[in-house]
This record gives sequence, structure tokens and C-alpha cells, in this order.
Amino acid sequence: MLSRVAERVYWMSRYLERVENAARLVAVYSELLLDLPEDARLDWSVALEILGMGDAWQRTGGTESELGFLLTSKNHNASVLASLSFARENARTTRDIVPSEAWRTINELHMYAVKNLPSMVQRPSSPVPAEIVGRCHKITGILDGTMSHGPAYRFIRLGRSLERADMSSRIVDVAAAILLAGRDEIHLHDSTIWRAVLRALSAYQMYRQYVRRRILGPDVLEFILHDADFPRSIMHCVQVLEESLHKLPRSEKALNQVSALEDRLKGIDLQAVDHQVVHQFVDELQLDFASLHGVIFKTWLNPMSAA
Repeated sequence: MLSRVAERVYWMSRYLERVENAARLVAVYSELLLDLPEDARLDWSVALEILGMGDAWQRTGGTESELGFLLTSKNHNASVLASLSFARENARTTRDIVPSEAWRTINELHMYAVKNLPSMVQRPSSPVPAEIVGRCHKITGILDGTMSHGPAYRFIRLGRSLERADMSSRIVDVAAAILLAGRDEIHLHDSTIWRAVLRALSAYQMYRQYVRRRILGPDVLEFILHDADFPRSIMHCVQVLEESLHKLPRSEKALNQVSALEDRLKGIDLQAVDHQVVHQFVDELQLDFASLHGVIFKTWLNPMSAA
């Protein structure tokens, strides 16, 4: 298949995953702000840090609210509306590859977001994020159930899994950073913060089903990083990346990157580390994800750049 087609479906799936994750994060974080006392001193800047938008928001000089910047900003491609616009454009230009029902559903989601996201800036605890998440799930189901699982689909899986693993690591990283601050008013609510981490990844029910213990930081980290059966765990995402890469040509270098990622994940005992070690470990994981994306880009999406 053409590299430009591979690039478009890869980025379509990454942006859709980013939209879903951001919408879920907004829903969970708005509830967390209500659950924690005022002296915990948390605000929407934490959500911006999770999405990697904190520095960009600072450069605006406060011309947009933090939540408005996250949801509807046209000045950063990680905002929900901007990401959805990019996903829609990539789907539109690959309509001969992507099932028509998926294209229509993506287009309808974009129209829904344009109409409803601005109202969330003043009322974040609205049903809009849940609706966006549900529609993203529908799109994923359409792609999985109606698209031939050939090369184009493999690039969709690569984009989705890499974005999902990156977001899982970001949520863990910021939670560890919050707790690393060491304020007593924060540590009194450790379990509330880790519960929010689980819910931001739609992991709460599966955690309770499989771990069967009260919510403790090391157990949550173990589940999110190492549980190979949970679809949003980092280990599961890495294994999906490996499976998809095995079916693509010239994948040796990318597979070596994935193998190193898997070794890094297996090499840490999360029951015996503190928040500082977790923070550093996740930072290293994120560098690995960026490096893997670079290999994918040079190998298949823009092979001329490797010449």
C-alpha cells in the first residue's frame, strides 16, 4: 500500500484514540476536583500536563481558559476538537480504504463535538464526554468488525495501541508526580487519586475483578503497566504492537524497539518502588514510545526520510 495511505490511517486512529482518552479524562477529572478538598490545590492544569499541553497553554498568556484550551483550542493539535478535526480529515481522504460506515460515524462525531464542546467550558460535568467516548467505541467496533484485517488495518492498530500506551503512561506519570509533591492534604486522598487513574482508563471494574484488594498505588501500577489481559494496560498495548509489526515487511528495527520496551516493563518491581522511581521510569517509557513512532515513521510512513 502507498505510504501516504498508511500515514493517514495511522494518524486517523491515533487522533481518534486521543479524542476518546481526552474526553474520558475530562469526565473523570471534573469529578475528582469535586471529590478532593480545596486545600488539595488541584486544577485543570494537571489535565493539561497529562495531555502534554501545559507549556503550550502557558505560552497563550491565559487568553483561553485551561479547560477551553483543552477542549476547543485551535492553537494546539492535542485539543479534543483539533484532534477530532484531524481524524475526520484523515478518514475523509482515505474513504476508499476505510469502511463508509466508519467515515459517516467519524463525520457525525465531529459535527456533534463542534456543536456541544463549547458548552462544556462552563459546565464540564455534562453528558458530552460520555457521548464522545461512546461514539469513539462505536467507530472502533466498526473498524474491527467490518474492515479487512490487511495492511491498512495493521497501521490502524499500530496508531491506536501506541497512542493508548502513551496516554496510559501519561496518566500514571502525573498521578505519581502529584503524590511525589508530598503534601499531607494530598496523601490523605491517595486512594481517591488512584481510583481516578483507574476510571480515566476505564480500568476500575476490571481492577476490582482481578486484583480483589482495596485500591493501593503499587497494585494499580502493576495492573496498568503489567496486566497483559487488560486492553488498556501498557503491556497489552506493547503486545498488540508486536503482533501487528510481525505482519508488516521490513519490521526488524521496529520489533527490536518493541522488544526493548517489553524488557523495560518486565524489569521493574512496582511493589518495591517509590513515586520518584515511578516518575523516572514512566518518563523513560514515553521516550521509548516516541522512538518507536520515529522508527514507524521512517520505515513506512515517510520512507524517503530514511534515505
